[in-house]
Amino acid sequence: METFSDKIRQASSEPIPVDVRSNVRLMSPAVYIYTSGTTGLPKAAVLTHLRLWNLSFVQSTFGVSSTDVFYLNLPLYHTSGLMAFTGTIERGSTLALRSKFSASHFWDDCRKYNVTVIHYIGETMRYLCSTQKRPSDRNHKVRMAIGNGVRADVWREFLNRFGHISVKELYGSTEGNIGLSNYTGKVGAVGRVNFFHKWLLPYAIIKYDIEKEEPLRNSEGFCVEAATGEAGLLISQISQKAPFIGYARDPKQTEKKRLHDVFVKGDQYFNTGDLLWIDEENFIYFQDRIGDTFRWKGENVATNEVSDILTTMPSIQEANVYGVKVPGQEGRAGMAALRLKEGEPFDGTGTFRHVSRYLPAYARPRFIRIQNCLTVTGTFKHRKVKLVEEGFKPDEISDRLYILDDKDKCYVPLTQRMYDSVVSGMIKL
Repeated sequence: METFSDKIRQASSEPIPVDVRSNVRLMSPAVYIYTSGTTGLPKAAVLTHLRLWNLSFVQSTFGVSSTDVFYLNLPLYHTSGLMAFTGTIERGSTLALRSKFSASHFWDDCRKYNVTVIHYIGETMRYLCSTQKRPSDRNHKVRMAIGNGVRADVWREFLNRFGHISVKELYGSTEGNIGLSNYTGKVGAVGRVNFFHKWLLPYAIIKYDIEKEEPLRNSEGFCVEAATGEAGLLISQISQKAPFIGYARDPKQTEKKRLHDVFVKGDQYFNTGDLLWIDEENFIYFQDRIGDTFRWKGENVATNEVSDILTTMPSIQEANVYGVKVPGQEGRAGMAALRLKEGEPFDGTGTFRHVSRYLPAYARPRFIRIQNCLTVTGTFKHRKVKLVEEGFKPDEISDRLYILDDKDKCYVPLTQRMYDSVVSGMIKL
């Protein structure tokens, strides 16, 4: 590793000579941004100057102006933080930049710097809602929140507690060639089907086989669009208007994200790796990532939905849901890593009663793991890969483990003897 700050101090303060950038075009690489690595190793996505400009114009589409004060506490090495940063440059607005997110200092900072626009991602809003309530919760000038990944229940709680703030939910990925925005403010949606947008940048939600981990194709070998209300894989056509550059020096991973002969011979689409669905009013909702959704008892289980249900329990602070392999069983059984609220014990009977009330039998976590903290990425996305690999082995995991007991209607401690009985098939899941 080489230092960078000392080289910056030695650099000339004179404008960069024109000849240095004479060969730079809109499609030239501008930056490398590493993906989160939630379902594998991070990869360096190539962002062109054109893409960087497009990201920088997002704030203008929502009405952010030069008079706004934008509050940012996300890492600048990731797309969301960089987009917010370059957007304030494009707008000419003021940026209040914090080195690290702090839920306890968030609103104090907003009041101190007269913040009018905030940026969020993943669990940011839920962290804010979990702080102790104060009389000053609505005493601020924030009028707008821009970001992605807020759940519908947290969205409502955030507005009820902190006042009327216009939430602009986005959908997109670092390397992707498609972006959606909830311009109507519909709680829970990431966008709405817009004829002009779809005509200009064609995309579709297609049927997807969770078990085989591939799109469903008809007798002619072409993909089939998902029905209204049916979750499917979001794909976006690769074209000159919507190019897919891929990953730096990694053609194999780049090709993995391309789908060929989707609707006609020779066409190409970008595989977002995300499952979304459209309601009868044409609003679009995010359901889960392909790697996160799993199949159990012949049914598809969306980890986000199970997490949402678990975190509505008063004692549960965070929930990270995933599927684990069980010897001799088809598919993967649901497991949840939980972080409890400070001072709260795990209530096995209450948790059983809660999941039984709100979740069908196949979606109820068969195993629960209690952790002091859940591992997240720099942008607050839960990491699952290691948890999936570790499974539910009591002799290898120091955290408390529980198993769902249908007979006693409770989650009971998972012992080594019980684990052996599950593996041998004596205990039926």
